[in-house]
Amino acid sequence: MKIQRRMAFHFTYQLIFYSFLIFAVILILFIFFIQQITNDEIRRNFPNGALDTITTEATYEKGQIKLASRWTKLLEERNIWMQIVNQEGKVIYKANADDSSLPLSYSVTQLLAIQETGEFGRYSITSQLDLTYKEPLLFLLGYENPDLDQLSSWYTAYQVNGLVGEKALSSLDQKLQETDSYLQIINQAGEIVQTVGHPSASPKKFDPLEIIAMQQAPGNYDTNIVVYRHAQGAMTWILHTPNAASDLPKQPILSEIIRLFIWMIALVLVLSIAVSFWHGYRYGQPLILFAGWFERMGRGKYDEVLTAKDKRRVFRRNGKLRIRYRLYREVIQAFYQMAERLAHTEKERKRLEKAQEEWMSGISHDLRTPLATIQGYGYMLESAPDQWSQEELRVMGTMIREKGDYMLELITDFSLINQLKQDGLPMEVQQVNLDELVRVAVLKYVNDATLADCHFIYEGEEAPITIQGNDTWLQRLLDNLLSNAVKHNPPGITVTVSAGMMNDEAYIRISDNGNGMDEETKRNLFERYYRGTNTEESTAGSGLGMSIAKAIVEAHGGEIEVLSSLGSGTEITIRLPQ
Repeated sequence: MKIQRRMAFHFTYQLIFYSFLIFAVILILFIFFIQQITNDEIRRNFPNGALDTITTEATYEKGQIKLASRWTKLLEERNIWMQIVNQEGKVIYKANADDSSLPLSYSVTQLLAIQETGEFGRYSITSQLDLTYKEPLLFLLGYENPDLDQLSSWYTAYQVNGLVGEKALSSLDQKLQETDSYLQIINQAGEIVQTVGHPSASPKKFDPLEIIAMQQAPGNYDTNIVVYRHAQGAMTWILHTPNAASDLPKQPILSEIIRLFIWMIALVLVLSIAVSFWHGYRYGQPLILFAGWFERMGRGKYDEVLTAKDKRRVFRRNGKLRIRYRLYREVIQAFYQMAERLAHTEKERKRLEKAQEEWMSGISHDLRTPLATIQGYGYMLESAPDQWSQEELRVMGTMIREKGDYMLELITDFSLINQLKQDGLPMEVQQVNLDELVRVAVLKYVNDATLADCHFIYEGEEAPITIQGNDTWLQRLLDNLLSNAVKHNPPGITVTVSAGMMNDEAYIRISDNGNGMDEETKRNLFERYYRGTNTEESTAGSGLGMSIAKAIVEAHGGEIEVLSSLGSGTEITIRLPQ
C-alpha cells in the first residue's frame, strides 16, 4: 500500500507539474508575442500608440508615479518629453523634460488650449486623461515638429487664396523633391484641389476619418503627415513626408494571432514529444533491469539480481539509490529478498533431494535386509519342514513376524508422511485423559522385556488432565518419542516422562540422560528423511518419526520444543491447548 500511494502521488504530481510547465511555456510565449505585437504597433504609431501603453503600465501610489525605465530610454531616443499633471495642475512626474520653457504647473487656460490645439509653444502635444485613480491624471507627451513649422512658414510665404501661388510652384516643388515629400491641399469636402510634388499614389478625395487615422496611426501608412489649416481659411494643407515606421512589417491582427497559435501548437507538440521520450527513458530503464533479472531467474541464477553494470547504474558509490530509481526502492528491495529466498529454497531443495536419496537408499537397505531374512526362512521351510522341531519352527515364525512388522512399520510411515504432504492429517477430536494416556504409553515400555536395561520414570499430577484430541494419534506421538529415546541412546539410560499443566496449557515432557544431539542434528530433527549425523548409531528406522510427531502436535494446535547438547541428554517438551 505504501508503494502504491507513493507511485500514485508521484505520477499525479508529475502530470500536474508537466501540465503547469506546458501552460507556463504557452503563457510566456503568448505574452511574448503580444508584447512583440504591441511593441511593433508602438514603433509604427509613436507617440500616439505609446501613450496608451504608458498610461496602462504607470502606477500611482501615495503620490508617487512608478514607470518602467525602458519608457524613459525610449523617450530620450525619440527626443520626446513627458509630464504627468495631477488634479491641481502640478507636474508630479517628468521624463526628458529639462527644458526651462516647460512649466512645473499648468493653469486651466493652458490645459484647455493644449487639449484644443494639441500644441504648447513650439511643441506638439499628445495628451491622455487617466481616470483610474481617485484623482484624475493628465499624461502629456511633447515633441518638436519641424515639419509643421515648415508647413506653417510655407503657408505664410506661398499662399494665394488658400492655394500655392503660380510663382512659387516651381520653387516649392524643388524643395519637396529634395526631401522626397509632397504637398496636398484639400477643401472642406475633402477633395484634393492642388498637389505639389510627385506622390506615388494619391486618391482624388479623402474620407472624413482618413486624415485623422493617418495622424493617429502613421505606422500603417507610407507617409507621415502634418496638417495646417488657417483659422480663417477654407483650405487645409497636408504635407506628406517619408515614414520610416512604414518599413516595419505590417500584419493584420488576425494573422498575428493565427501565427501565435501555430507557434504555440508547435511548441506544445515539441514539448510533449520531448517529455514522452524522457518519460519513456526514465521509467523504461527500471523495467529493463527487472526484465533482465527475470531472464536470469529463468536460467536458475536466483542470487544475481543485478549485474555489476546494473549496480553502477542503480546505486551511487555510497550505496544509495540514484534519484530515478528511488521510486522503486521497495520493488528493488523485494527483488533482493525474493532472490535470497529463492536461493535459499534452491539450496534447501537440493539438500532435501540429497536427504531423500539417502533415505531411499536407507529404506531400500532396511527393506532388503528383512526381506532377505524372510526369503531365507521361506526357502528353508519349503525344503524340509518335517526335519525341524516345533521350537525351531516357532523361532523362524517369530523372526518372520518381527521382520514383517518392521517392514509394515516402514511402509506405514512412508504412507503417512505422503498423506501429511498431500492432504494434512485426518483426525477425529474427542475428550482425552492425557494423564492416563501418558501412563499407558510408559507402562508399555516398562513391561517390554527387551528394554530391561532402560529405566522409565513417570511423573504425573494427581488431578486429571483432559484435552481435546485424538487418542490414537497422541499414542503414536508418544510411541515415536519414547522409541527414539531408546533407539538413539546406549543401554542403561533413564527416560523420565512427566505430564501436567503450565500457563493454562497441558504439557508432556520426555527427558533422558543419554548422548544428546549436536546442533546440526537438533536443527534438522523434524525434517523429513533426516536420520542424524552420528555414524555410530543404528540407522534403523524410516527417518520420518520426528517429522510425523511434529505434524501430530501441530494438528492438535500445539508446539514441540527440543533442548539438547552432546553428552547432556535430551529434553522434549510438548504443549497442547485444553
